[in-house]
Amino acid sequence: MLTQIINARILTPQGWLKNGSVILRDNKILEVTNCDLAVIGAELIDARGMYVVPGGVEMHVHGGGGRDFMEGTEDAFRTAIEAHAKHGMTSIFPTLSSSTVPMITQAVETCEKLMKEKDSPVLGLHLEGHYLNIKKAGGQMPENIKDPDPNEYIPIVENSPCLARWDAAPELPGAIQFGKYCAAKGILPSIAHTQAEYNDVLAAFKAGFTHVTHFYNAMPGFHNKREYKYEGTVESVYLIDDMTVECVADGIHVPPTILRMAYKLKGVERMALITDALACAASDSQVAFDPRVVIEDGVCKLSDRSALAGSIATTDRLIRTMVQQAEIPLEDACRMVSETPARIMGVLDRKGTLQADKDADILVLDDKLDIRCVWQMGKIIENTLF
Repeated sequence: MLTQIINARILTPQGWLKNGSVILRDNKILEVTNCDLAVIGAELIDARGMYVVPGGVEMHVHGGGGRDFMEGTEDAFRTAIEAHAKHGMTSIFPTLSSSTVPMITQAVETCEKLMKEKDSPVLGLHLEGHYLNIKKAGGQMPENIKDPDPNEYIPIVENSPCLARWDAAPELPGAIQFGKYCAAKGILPSIAHTQAEYNDVLAAFKAGFTHVTHFYNAMPGFHNKREYKYEGTVESVYLIDDMTVECVADGIHVPPTILRMAYKLKGVERMALITDALACAASDSQVAFDPRVVIEDGVCKLSDRSALAGSIATTDRLIRTMVQQAEIPLEDACRMVSETPARIMGVLDRKGTLQADKDADILVLDDKLDIRCVWQMGKIIENTLF
């Protein structure tokens, strides 16, 4: 099937293309052009001057539509993925919070099944834990947290070809070796739920921990130990130029001023935006999968209010927060939900930008930055445009 989106403001790697068109054939982008002349045989879709941008690549999300990926079932995966897709997520790395080995095994089986389907949005599995610092557990289930154990993680990796990323606290015993092993296997190790200071972070980076999970959350900044001052994980990450970060851009997990500072210091190519969304995101339900969690003030919290525990954000909210609250240019906000996560996760060859021969994952945003149309692999899955 041939489709042509016309009369659009198109975000390309070279910048905005005004009054341009995007031509799709089946699940691929055939051409992005500044010519609005109708292509013979193409279905014409008038974007009416709205923004046409790449679909979101979600690299950290726990659930949505009332379902959590920790459930491990095909129905839970499909429900959560479909719920987020309507809000601009066109590719996804489903995320498990700290889990038991049987839970991981079940999720791996489901993930691999979905990845084999034609035009699947599922690109791999992300494990957030369970090798985390218990003192920075936050919303993680403490009973599942432990130190890295090669007798456990090696069999998991060897039997999980879908595994794309695994997070850990680098200061834990055995964590550096864990990071080296994951990196050697093509799995991204990421620093998370940690009390690491500069030497820990530098050692981790050299071992392959090139990314940082929900930057600023569940990690220390500049702090005192008695009368002396120490850098935290945050300052250490800023000092390592090539280390990438992700931020929960709901305006609550990280204040808009700090989002703007991270953007200024790390830059658009090293800062990705994530939802870190729980089951209650993109859902009418106000009940979280984890019974300890409550929804309050537009965010998920532990019921004792001791920590945030995930978000109810969606891809479109990330863009609006960055533009309308953090005062980031729209083109950079869009790149940070698409191009940058695609680069970090190693899928930029087919995702993340609007270019010929790439997957037809496309969003149309109006001037309020609300989603008006979503194409996922060339198929319309949300439409209030026509």
